[in-house]
Amino acid sequence: MTVNDVSIENEFDRWLEAMDGNEDREALNALASNPQLLKDAFARDLHFGTGGLRAKIGMGPNRLNVWTVGKATQGLANWLNSQVDEPLVVIARDSRHGGPEFVHRAAEVLAANGVRSVVFEHPSPTPVLSFAVRDLGCSAGIIVTASHNPAEYNGYKVYGPDGCQATTEMCRQIQAAIDSVDIFDDVCAEPFDAAIESGLTAWASGDVLDRYVSSTLSCSQGIDCSDLSVAYTPLNGAGLVCVQRVLGNMGMGAFHVVAEQAEPNGDFPTCPKPNPEVPQTMEAVIDLASRERCDLALATDPDADRVGVVVRHGGEYITLSGNQVGVLLLDWLARRAASREGLDRKVAVTTIVSTPMADDVANGYGLELRRTLTGFKFTGEQIGLLEQDGRRGDFLFGLEESLGYLSGTHVRDKDGIEACMLVCEMAADLKADGLDLVDAMAHLYDRYGWWSGKQLTRAYEGVDGAERMAALMDRFRAGAPTEIANLTVDHVIDYKAGAPMPIVNSLPDEPVQTLPPSNVLEWRLSNGSRVLVRPSGTEPKLKVYLFAKGLTKESADNLLDALWSSMNALLDC
Repeated sequence: MTVNDVSIENEFDRWLEAMDGNEDREALNALASNPQLLKDAFARDLHFGTGGLRAKIGMGPNRLNVWTVGKATQGLANWLNSQVDEPLVVIARDSRHGGPEFVHRAAEVLAANGVRSVVFEHPSPTPVLSFAVRDLGCSAGIIVTASHNPAEYNGYKVYGPDGCQATTEMCRQIQAAIDSVDIFDDVCAEPFDAAIESGLTAWASGDVLDRYVSSTLSCSQGIDCSDLSVAYTPLNGAGLVCVQRVLGNMGMGAFHVVAEQAEPNGDFPTCPKPNPEVPQTMEAVIDLASRERCDLALATDPDADRVGVVVRHGGEYITLSGNQVGVLLLDWLARRAASREGLDRKVAVTTIVSTPMADDVANGYGLELRRTLTGFKFTGEQIGLLEQDGRRGDFLFGLEESLGYLSGTHVRDKDGIEACMLVCEMAADLKADGLDLVDAMAHLYDRYGWWSGKQLTRAYEGVDGAERMAALMDRFRAGAPTEIANLTVDHVIDYKAGAPMPIVNSLPDEPVQTLPPSNVLEWRLSNGSRVLVRPSGTEPKLKVYLFAKGLTKESADNLLDALWSSMNALLDC
């Protein structure tokens, strides 16, 4: 037996001894019968990734359970008490299994440490949590969600007082505080009912949701949607109530909901992977749209921060990618703003792994476009910087390739509910001119050139998954390819030590911003195409973003296939 095996066995015995209930002990003993699962569950502690924790639900320090949630919350409470007087935290969850227990545990630990909390009683969208942090004047926010991951996952995301997911430095400080906590000996908790009775914990008022809906509707472009018909699914998540209220206030011509996916259900029985980017996930809402002859089919993920968009075009239903929807909204909002107040100091924000076509659109309007690291918290951070300069009204739009969009400033994260509203208004505006979103996308390609994009993902499961990904990134840094798909690599950008923020049409008086260090490599190719490689911040996966540019759709698609083959070969070396 190796030292590592001894360590795992000792930690397992410690967990077994600490369990009070027979059910928990039985779950641990069942885990012990599968050495590989046991090793994965006990080989390491959960680590704060992109703003928090995300893992499979289960027993052990590398799983999400009431003990790992308690440890994380104890660390957060210690950190908050060292930073501010009388901290206040708002807590929410989506529809996933374990959500109520994890929310209660977080509130219990906060209360035992003298930290007040406000708790949403029912499943709530992530953008509502982001809004509530600032609306209620909180020191932090917690939402229990695994976003679009499969049903066996849950997560624990932390938000700062600005309503953004925890920044890199905030995560580092919270992680250090968590590391100093023993999962059994150092976690203090007050029973939930006692915390409610004492006033340290309170239920969130419905007024918060009312104010969120009102703020979302204030971002409406005022388009008549009475001739638009929409099919929608919340994918058994938390989005239905807010989407119904927002779209209901817009005078939608017809609004249909997928009945079997309407109610919150952590099993996600009709869509095991509740990710609108997965074609099978969209089948039910497309079927409903087809039966009702709807113009659009929309799906928000379980925490309703993302939206998938399908368009009826020529009798068929065409799925748009996140990049396509983002570019369409960027163009539409820029055109409308240009016709009203102009774009002189307006700012749009996207990420380094989102489509380069956003640069083309920004250049077409003379619009400033900033590229941040992956994660909408960095878009929220840019809103905060504009606000500090007295320029909050200059924020136009934020987009990312993974179905994330935002136009208002009341939320500091991607907002699938507001995005549903904007997509519907854009579709209604185009329909009045005899066009649909597919037509509009074709016009943009004709104007700026054709871009094809695809994400290549490799899973690195198991105990050594992180080490294998790190070794691959080290290999690429030691010897970057000189050509990919017969195109010369003209420029290499390594974001590991930080890099200047890529900005299109920067204002002359604007200070240069430097991106935080990030484990990302970008290779810019001779015809303008791009390849980026990064490990996921939330899953054991390596992600490769491929962007191919061509004069025609066929040439762009052919180049994309060549990039795909070349990168697969490089990963296999």
